[in-house]
Amino acid sequence: MTQLLPPIGAVLPELVLAVSAIVLILIGAVRGEGAANFITGLAIAVLAAAGVLVLLGPGGETVAFNGSLVIDPFGRFMKALAIFGAMVALIMAVDWQNREKLARFEYAVLFVIATLGMCMLVSAGDLIALYLGLELMSFSLYVLAAINRDSVRSTEAGLKYFVLGSLSSGMLLYGSSLVYGFTGSVNFEVIATVVKEPSIGLIFGLVFVLAGLCFKISAVPFHMWTPDVYEGAPTPVTTFFATAPKVAGMAIFIRVVLEAFPHVAHQWQQIVVFVSIASMVLGAFAAIGQRNIKRLLAYSSIGHMGFALVGLAAGTAEGVRGVLVYIAIYVAMTLGSFACVLTMRRQGRAVENIDELAGLARNNPLMALMFGALMFSLAGVPPLAGFLAKYYVFVAAIQAGLYGLAVIGVLASVVGAYYYLRVVKVMYFDEPAEAFDPMPTELKAVLALSGLFTIFYFVYPAPLIEAAGVAARSLF
Repeated sequence: MTQLLPPIGAVLPELVLAVSAIVLILIGAVRGEGAANFITGLAIAVLAAAGVLVLLGPGGETVAFNGSLVIDPFGRFMKALAIFGAMVALIMAVDWQNREKLARFEYAVLFVIATLGMCMLVSAGDLIALYLGLELMSFSLYVLAAINRDSVRSTEAGLKYFVLGSLSSGMLLYGSSLVYGFTGSVNFEVIATVVKEPSIGLIFGLVFVLAGLCFKISAVPFHMWTPDVYEGAPTPVTTFFATAPKVAGMAIFIRVVLEAFPHVAHQWQQIVVFVSIASMVLGAFAAIGQRNIKRLLAYSSIGHMGFALVGLAAGTAEGVRGVLVYIAIYVAMTLGSFACVLTMRRQGRAVENIDELAGLARNNPLMALMFGALMFSLAGVPPLAGFLAKYYVFVAAIQAGLYGLAVIGVLASVVGAYYYLRVVKVMYFDEPAEAFDPMPTELKAVLALSGLFTIFYFVYPAPLIEAAGVAARSLF
């Protein structure tokens, strides 16, 4: 049932985020910089409330604003995941802000606005809502990347991200205009009914739209911003970049190809297979020579987006379920890994070189154990969560007859294992370096939960698989 004004319950999470962002800006403007910690606390509460509203929202599918927003089980799953990633990344930034004397109220507000953009993006039912959500998210991320104005690296990261992001937005808009020109509509459902046979102009439009979306999930060949921005941006901002926006980007990628272009699946599958292979291979080989832990995790994220796209290439409900499980596990592993990166400080100064982890097993055995488990999981070593995530997408690809893609994925995993295991080797077998500063409580909590989830996920994987299955089936 399409209606102009939605039932309030369907868009309540977005309304809460939008109104809260305005209120937080006003509080910050009135109270000044001293309100930073107070506003951060409020922002965390707002994100938690939005997450609860998403989970308690009306079941089934609701179409609002004349088809611009679609609230369905798929959207609820991805929104909950994106909000969770944003909330945890903001919690992880609290101690860092105070240590670096960068406690600014704008930081938390930008998180709330970016999350609003993500929720819009995940639920987008047409190309206009897609673009509005994407830009709302992206502009917040550009500012966050350059939020440390006194750091040349941070400013440079923000500028690079902005310039390349503008290019990707232009490509997305050009592709959208071509799709509109050849179909006469921006609505995904209408496009799907019009597009029964591929035409050369429409395929060009589809390629440009997918190119713009590939940039947002940092998939090859639109990955070039990722290592520089991950390294240059403040580490808590990098944590955010590596989790929540990836969820939203992958969600809209899936929604566009399955809802707007189901009848030209053969055409978009070729694009997804190419992007998937390129991302897995580059992520595996380019990370081998990295010495900076943030750059290593940047190439790791490029590779993991490639692995996730293996499931989408299958074009089946099982494949999409595999992607959703993969993204959920990836977010958990990434948050834990960045909790360790944020702990890499000596005498209050952050260090980022992998060699600085030398002998961590003797200085902080529990942190080394958890970080080691996360590295093994990212490498896909059984029975950890990362192995099961890859298993689901590879099985979906094999069932769809994409044997070559699955084989290349397995080989890329083997190559990628080298640089993850090198981190473990440095922690356990190198001569101990000076111990790190004590780990803040919130980072201990994130690392413990992430590590335990990764290690023990195989014991009871059913809830996540069932939730992802329900979300995936709602698209078919």
